[in-house]
Amino acid sequence: MSSAAIVTRKMQGLANKKLASAQQGFYQTQPGGYGAGDKFLGISVPHSRKVAKEYKELSLSEIKRLSTSPFHEIRFVALAILVIQFRAAKDQRVRKRLYETYISMVKGGGIVNNWDLVDASAPYLGEYLIDQPDRVKILMKLAKNKDLWVQRVAIILTFALIRAGNNKPTLILAKEFLNHPHDLIHKATGWMLREAGKRDLAELRGFLKQHVHLMPRTMLRYSIEQLPKSERKRWLLDSKK
Repeated sequence: MSSAAIVTRKMQGLANKKLASAQQGFYQTQPGGYGAGDKFLGISVPHSRKVAKEYKELSLSEIKRLSTSPFHEIRFVALAILVIQFRAAKDQRVRKRLYETYISMVKGGGIVNNWDLVDASAPYLGEYLIDQPDRVKILMKLAKNKDLWVQRVAIILTFALIRAGNNKPTLILAKEFLNHPHDLIHKATGWMLREAGKRDLAELRGFLKQHVHLMPRTMLRYSIEQLPKSERKRWLLDSKK
């Protein structure tokens, strides 16, 4: 039995039908929902993370095998193991291999296919881009992909750059997503703008001054959450002019 099969059996032993039913509604797996067709075992995130830590030494080939599971939580564990290994890696060649494996999963379709999977992985794997001189080009290529989840990964990858003191990629992608039709991108972009503002409020205000009239309402609301109430009101009023 492969290591991926052992992890799968471990996860299946933690299944909870009642929780699975609730999760399918929460993650909109109904026809037409953003998570349409996904399957859940009914396992909480803390339990999934515990399994990931237990099997953190899983080989890359077995992680890939695990990531193709039809069950959401098992794919979560595959991504969690990838993150653990990436954060522990000291060799840049190893980090590169793990990052590229992650991007192949992102583009593979059906693997990183919901907001929780993106948000639990991209902020950490994005650290690889900190020392990449062509990081903006890499991110823009992902942002222009037609897949919603690849686009969300693009903006959330910039979280690592924000933490490293570089807001520029976030602001560039935020401009790219001003006319995006989906609320999940509005939320993610607003969230990253808010984080950028925590590091450099002047840059956030500069972005708002230039683009507030074009920003989707949700994106704007998320981006200004940390500002004083009176200032939030002004930006919301300005957006209507």
